[in-house]
Amino acid sequence: MSFPNLYYKRTTATAKACYICYKPTNAVLATIDTSDFLYTCTVHLSDHGFATRVLEPESENKIGISVEEIARLREEWEEKQRRKKEKEKADKDKDKTADEGEKKEDDGKSEKSSKVPGSLPTSGSLTPRPTHEKYILHRDIFALRVSEHRRRRQTSQAKDLAPRLPGAPSSSLS
Repeated sequence: MSFPNLYYKRTTATAKACYICYKPTNAVLATIDTSDFLYTCTVHLSDHGFATRVLEPESENKIGISVEEIARLREEWEEKQRRKKEKEKADKDKDKTADEGEKKEDDGKSEKSSKVPGSLPTSGSLTPRPTHEKYILHRDIFALRVSEHRRRRQTSQAKDLAPRLPGAPSSSLS
């Protein structure tokens, strides 16, 4: 059971001992599935002998919307603008043919019925995603973590296997 050498920095409410210096700290480095985690001071995170921060490439899309989503929203907006222009043209033509008294009453009613006060356009994908700082442990530190997990797994397997093994003889051989 191997896990990737990619850890995310998170903060906790309770301070625990640092993996290196045993001072209380709230910063935790954890894998994505939290199969491995270690408490570490922020001072150690800046040390390249312990961990290196992974910088993500700057993208033009900082709020987490895909390019397809942007294109779809742009098309919807253009469609609404076309409808709005067509409606304005129709209103101008209607203005010329109808008298102004009836038109004012119709406009007031149509605006109230089409717009609901307090309604906002809803789009669930517009919320920005929370991002954690990413770190890669130094190869020696990561090897220590992997060997520690291997040792834990082997001891748990030995405890599971021990009851099934035959016991040592308790009587003498005379």
